[in-house]
Amino acid sequence: MASSCVSVSPDWPAHRAGAILTVDLAAIAANYRLLDARTPGAFCAAVVKADAYGLGGAQVAPVLEQAGARHFFVAHVDEGLALRQWVSPATQITVLHGARPEAVEDCVRAGLRPVLNSLEQISQLQSLAKQLDRPLDAVLQLDTGMSRFGLSGADVQRLAQEPERLTGISLSLIMSHLACADTPENPANADQLRTLQTYAALLPKAPLSLAASSGIFLGEAFHQSLVRPGAALYGIAPNTSGPNPLAPVVTLQAHILQIRQLSKGDRVGYGLTWQADGPRRVATIATGYADGFARQGAAKGCAWFRGQRLPLLGRVSMDSMTVDISAIPEGQITADDTVDLLNDAYGVDALAAAEGTIGYEVLTSLGRRYHRVYKNTEQNI
Repeated sequence: MASSCVSVSPDWPAHRAGAILTVDLAAIAANYRLLDARTPGAFCAAVVKADAYGLGGAQVAPVLEQAGARHFFVAHVDEGLALRQWVSPATQITVLHGARPEAVEDCVRAGLRPVLNSLEQISQLQSLAKQLDRPLDAVLQLDTGMSRFGLSGADVQRLAQEPERLTGISLSLIMSHLACADTPENPANADQLRTLQTYAALLPKAPLSLAASSGIFLGEAFHQSLVRPGAALYGIAPNTSGPNPLAPVVTLQAHILQIRQLSKGDRVGYGLTWQADGPRRVATIATGYADGFARQGAAKGCAWFRGQRLPLLGRVSMDSMTVDISAIPEGQITADDTVDLLNDAYGVDALAAAEGTIGYEVLTSLGRRYHRVYKNTEQNI
C-alpha cells in the first residue's frame, strides 16, 4: 500500500501554524478492521461523534465506510446531518441523544435513526409516525445501572404493560451502555449484561447492543448483535490490563518560538511556580491550553526531541508552554525546530495520564489552530 499525505488546513497553512497535527487514516481503518475481526457474530459500527473525536469527521468517516463500517453513531442531530454528506446513502446513522422535541421531524426526514431515551421521546416519535402515516425506525436505550441515559426499570415495566406506546415505531435495536467496561474485573459489567437481557425480554424482540470500545474486550457475551467502538478506532487503549492492541493514530509536533538561558534562581511561567536550581536552557513552544493541553498538566507533562524527554516547566499558558532542553547539546536544537508532543511512543493515553484525565478528553480537546495533515488517504486504504 503506497503512502500519501493530504494537508487539510486552509486557514492554518504549514508555514504559519505553530504546530502540525498528523492523523493516520490508515491506522484508523486498521483499528476498525481489528475490532470487526474480534466481533464476528456482531455488526461493528463506528462512533464518529464530536467530529470523529476531534480528528475530522469529513476525513475519517469515508475511510471507516471504506474499511467496512455500515452503521455510524453520533450524539446530536446536526452531527448526523453533517455526516450524511460524507458517507453513502446506504449507511445507517443513529443519533444517541435522540432529538429534542422540535427537531424530531428534522431527524426523521434526514433519514437519521433516533435513540429513544425516555417515555417522552417515545411519545414524540409516535406522534410524528401518526402524522406521517408510516412506521418510523428507532433505537430504544435502557438504563441498566449507569443512571445517565435510557428508560428506567419502571419505564420498561410500563412499556411491557402498555405495548400500544410503541405503536408506529419500528424498533430495530435495543441498547444500553457499560459504566465500567475499562475495568474488566468489575462485577458491574456482568450485572449490566444481565439487566439488559432481563429488561429486553419484556419488550418487543429486537437486536441488542451493549459494548462500546472497552466492552468489546470483555468477551463474546458482551458483543450481542452490534458493537459501537469509538475511542478504540482512534487508538485509545480499551483498558490498562495489557498492551494496547490498537494502532496509534495521531502525532503532534510544535514549533519552538524562543530559546533562552536561565541562571540559578530564575523562575518560569505564570505564578513563577518553577525555579531553576542551576543553569538551564529552556524553549518556549507554540502550543497551550487553548490547543488542548491542560493547564494543570505541566507538573508531569513533557515534550520529546529525537527520543530525549523534555520536561515541561511552570504552568501551561493559553498559547504556549516552556520545556527544559538542557539535555540537548547546544546547536542541535534551534528556534523554529519542532518538538513532539504526541508520537507513537508517547500517545494520547500517556499524555492523559500526565494530565490526570483520559485519552478521550485529550483527543476531543485538541484545538483547531493546528495545521492538519491526513496521512495515507489513497483509495485502497
